[in-house]
Amino acid sequence: MFVNHKSYSFLIAQGALIAAAYVVLTIAFAPFSFKEIQVRISEALTILPVFTSAAVPGLTVGCLLANFISGAPVFDVIFGSSATLIGAIGTRMLRNRKPVLAVIPPIVANMLIIPFVLRYAYEIPLPIPLMMVTIGVGEAISCGIFGLLLYKALFAHRKSIFRE
Repeated sequence: MFVNHKSYSFLIAQGALIAAAYVVLTIAFAPFSFKEIQVRISEALTILPVFTSAAVPGLTVGCLLANFISGAPVFDVIFGSSATLIGAIGTRMLRNRKPVLAVIPPIVANMLIIPFVLRYAYEIPLPIPLMMVTIGVGEAISCGIFGLLLYKALFAHRKSIFRE
C-alpha cells in the first residue's frame, strides 16, 4: 500500500491551521466568557470533524494550547482538552448523519466534564448539576448555533477546502 505523502502533509497542515484558529478564537474572545457560563466562539469549530479527520487532533491540540497559554490549571488543560477530544471523535463518527446530530457530542462531553473542572480546578462552589446546565446552554449556543452556521457557510465549499 502506497502512502500519498502530499495528502498526509495536507492533513497535518490542515490540523495545525484548525488548532491555530481554535487558539486565536479562544484567546481573542476570552473576555466574553465566564467560568460558569462559557460561550467559547472557538467551540463553533467543533463541527469541522464532519468535513475532515484532521479536525480531531486539530481541535484537541488547539484546546490544549489555548488552555495552557491562558494559564489554566493543569486539571483544566488535561480534562478540558479531553472533553474536546471526546466531542470531536463523536462528531466525526456522526459525520454522515444530519449536522444537528453531529453537534451533540461536544455539547454533551463538555456538559458532563467541565463542571467538575470548574469545581476542582477553579473551586467554583456552585452545584455540579447547575453548572452542567449553564455549560450545556453555553455549548448549545457555541457548538449548536454557531457551529451549525459555520457548517452552512462551509458546506458548499467543503470539497475545495477539506480533504480526508
